[in-house]
Amino acid sequence: MLQTRDTIIWGLLLIGCAAAIQVEITPNRGEISVGESKFFLCEVVGDVKDIDWYAPSGEKILSSRPDIFVSRNDETSSTLTIYHASMDSAGIYKCVAKNADAEAQATVQVKIFQKITFQNVPSPQEFNEGDDADIICDVVSSPPPSVIWKQKGARIQFEKDVRFNYMPNGLRIRSIKKTDEGMYNCEARVMTRGEIDFRMIKVVVNVLPTIRARQSEVNATADIGSSALLACDADGFPEPTVTWAYNNIVLETGDKYSLNEDGSELVIKDVVKVDEGDYTCIAKNKAGEKMEEVSLNVFVQAKITYLNNKTASEFDDQVTLTCEASGDPTPSITWSFGHRVFTEGEQASWTRPDTYESHDRNIVVRSHARVSSLTLKDVQFTHAGQYLCTASNSIGQDAQNLFLEVRYAPKVYGPVAWYSWDGNSVNISCEVKAHPGAAVIWFRDGIQLPDANVTNVKVFNTPTVSYLEVTTESQFDYGSYNCTASNVMGTESKEFLIIQAEVPSSPSIDRVEPFSSTAVMEFEEPEATGGVPVIKYRVEWRSPGQDWAEREYDAKDTLNSITIIGLKPETTYEVKMCAINGKGRGESSEIRTFKTEPVLSSETPTPLATTSKASREPSSPKLEGMIQKRGNSLKINWIKQDDGGSPIKHYLVRYKAKHVREWKPEISIPFDGEYVVLNGLDWDTEYEVHVVAVNQKGRSQPGVVSLRTSPEPTTVPDATEGGSGLGTGAIVGILIVVFFLLLVGVDVTCYFLNKCGLLMCIAVNFCGKAGPGVKSKDIEEGKAAFTKDESKEPIVEVRTEEEQTPNQEGGGPAEPNETTPLTEPEPAAADTTSTVVTLLPSAATNSVAESFSMRQSSPASKPLTTSASSPTKATPDKSSPKNSPATQSSSPKVNTQADVGPLVDLSDTPKAPPSPNLTTPVSEPINPPSANAEGPQNQCDPVKAPDSHQSKDLDGPTEDAPHAQSTDPTTPAQNDGTTVKDDKGETEVKNATAEVKNATAEVKTVPSEAPQANGNESKA
Repeated sequence: MLQTRDTIIWGLLLIGCAAAIQVEITPNRGEISVGESKFFLCEVVGDVKDIDWYAPSGEKILSSRPDIFVSRNDETSSTLTIYHASMDSAGIYKCVAKNADAEAQATVQVKIFQKITFQNVPSPQEFNEGDDADIICDVVSSPPPSVIWKQKGARIQFEKDVRFNYMPNGLRIRSIKKTDEGMYNCEARVMTRGEIDFRMIKVVVNVLPTIRARQSEVNATADIGSSALLACDADGFPEPTVTWAYNNIVLETGDKYSLNEDGSELVIKDVVKVDEGDYTCIAKNKAGEKMEEVSLNVFVQAKITYLNNKTASEFDDQVTLTCEASGDPTPSITWSFGHRVFTEGEQASWTRPDTYESHDRNIVVRSHARVSSLTLKDVQFTHAGQYLCTASNSIGQDAQNLFLEVRYAPKVYGPVAWYSWDGNSVNISCEVKAHPGAAVIWFRDGIQLPDANVTNVKVFNTPTVSYLEVTTESQFDYGSYNCTASNVMGTESKEFLIIQAEVPSSPSIDRVEPFSSTAVMEFEEPEATGGVPVIKYRVEWRSPGQDWAEREYDAKDTLNSITIIGLKPETTYEVKMCAINGKGRGESSEIRTFKTEPVLSSETPTPLATTSKASREPSSPKLEGMIQKRGNSLKINWIKQDDGGSPIKHYLVRYKAKHVREWKPEISIPFDGEYVVLNGLDWDTEYEVHVVAVNQKGRSQPGVVSLRTSPEPTTVPDATEGGSGLGTGAIVGILIVVFFLLLVGVDVTCYFLNKCGLLMCIAVNFCGKAGPGVKSKDIEEGKAAFTKDESKEPIVEVRTEEEQTPNQEGGGPAEPNETTPLTEPEPAAADTTSTVVTLLPSAATNSVAESFSMRQSSPASKPLTTSASSPTKATPDKSSPKNSPATQSSSPKVNTQADVGPLVDLSDTPKAPPSPNLTTPVSEPINPPSANAEGPQNQCDPVKAPDSHQSKDLDGPTEDAPHAQSTDPTTPAQNDGTTVKDDKGETEVKNATAEVKNATAEVKTVPSEAPQANGNESKA
């Protein structure tokens, strides 16, 4: 009430002074949120001296306060600033303006309110699973806010889930679970202002680690350099860290231990016995830690630690051998001597479980802890030797030998009776056992052997046996011999007897089973061997009235039957046998008679009566193998055995390397075959070969032989040894020849195609030939030389009847060829001489050129030049100058058959000089440079000596006549005869014609209308 009165009084005063001073505060009211700042402006109308601000408490506000600041702007205004307002800053602030005569004032009410403020809302907030979780969300405002909690977008219903409880400053969750983890929304609201704000809180639920060991116990073996692995697996949230501890000491990676990345595996290196114990696996995270123990059991392999050799004398009361061993578990110790084993407790009684006694109670084994002893009572020399002590446990075993030395007097052994015969040498063996070693002496009737007067006795000594060699020459040498052995322990003697041996008694033949070509004889050994072993058996058989055939067989332990082979079918035989020992041959057995079976073919049915004997397979062949010279080839020979009563049809051979399973395909060998050669085998490999004999009844058991091929040689075998290989020199030679031929082929190709190469150079520089490219030019020049000749005489061909072709040598008619005339030649006398035509070189050259041109141009020119006696094949033994002296001597005068050479360059060809014999001139044709391979002239000489049987190829390189034969039907026949033209006129032609007639030669005039090589008519 009092306050209202003051207000009214102040209002009246203001109204009264309004006419003088007016005061106004902007803004006229203010609401400030806690913590915010705000200012108020006080404006005055009128002249004033002071403008002051007063706090709600009535105190004048000075400018020195940090939270409220007052400043005079100018003469008419002042500013009140409230910084970081708090609840204490609320109230009515008054602005008072004064002058000398009056004052005025204005007030403003300042209200302070608290906005929604989250004072303590940490995020994330972590809790351990199972704990009561208090989620903090401390929010203030004025008025106080209402708080709503949300999880996963949904509002938490406190009335439905009793685990959730509301707190003034947060949310409580009882026994929080891992599923409660997530984001929580703390939302605050002020309804009066419509204000809302929220905070998201991340709730993390940590899970205490769980730990489990992969193996609660781990076993390891010590002292063998092995490692032990201890492992445990831990789960939890967050991911726990794993460490290992041993004896409360945390283990780290180093020389002894190693840990993997997450620490779950611990490796203990080089395990020893002291590593045994419990190791702790520790898993730790924010929720806490858990521990698990893993036990390491370290076992030690049994090992013998003490063993000592012993020495005793025969007949001592006892000797004890001791063996000590270590190991974990405690090892058991056993003793052995040879094949005899002594085990502790093997025959133990319940009163003495640690003692073993043998049946004769002379051997006792005692064991205590890790020590075992073997006691031998009444020591014998047979106790001496090597004893084996074996210590074993579940981890392993160890064995070591100790030696028991027993000193004893000599013991003499050996057969008493020895058999011999006059002239034989017998070795009596006196075997002596003694320790230490004994000296051995032989006596005969008190006389030490050998004696100077005895030459048929010798003594040979070895460390354990002494041999007395006696050559029995007379009855005196038979009898008793004494062997005496002595050492420091004593002496012992033994008597040996040499008894005169006898021949063996006769064996007995039990039965004979005959077949077609063999017979199996079963027998029993002789009852008496005569004192010495039977070494052979002699079997004799014959047909009645024939001589005895015999064969000896080596005596073997299992020999009780012998197969006689090579018998004739359906033949009666007698058989007997005797035994042979070192002294000689014994008496023969009784003669047994048998008859062989008939031969059974595949078409002949087996008689019922003989089925039992003939119905069986042949015996397996006996094999012998040898390595061939090449080393990887084997030759297998076999010997036919019993055929089973039916002829052998064939043999089957198969083989394989022993280290493989697959057999090579079978090889069939005819019935009369006796061997097979296996080639192309692997080097240094053992092969197994089976050979089976086959008859009508089936197959025999295989004969088996095994052989190893030679190691592979390091050098190539000589070609002469194998018969088919090539040596290194031969291969190199072949390569050189092939390379040379390749070069020649390239050169010839260059010669004909590009007019270059070595062959072209030789042709131009040495032979004056321009190469194949100028052939047409040579033809034109040859024609020009012919047409310039004023002589128009016809071309004549000289053919004699004296020459014979190879076809005529046999007496048959001459085989016609391309140049054979259509008319039959006149008969001529056998002794008529060859026709000789006098020709000038120029005429001969022109004629040859024209004839060659005609031959090459057209098949129509074939009948122009013919030769009735031109051979189709050269005969070297008749035409060669070397083989026919008569021809050679008459060659300067007579040319029995002229040759037509290929075209040559007429400008370069030297003229042939006329023959000195004018009465019988010889026509010499032009030959190519290489036509005369055997003549005395140079290869480049175009003039050839007479040779009636040279074969030439007019288009290409020439070959020797003995090796050439034309096969092309378009090529002119070889040795077509000489076509010439005489330039001396009709007189010489007539003379030549007359001589031709006298020689009964046929002269044929070539028509002048014959076509030429280039289509021009010939002018004959």
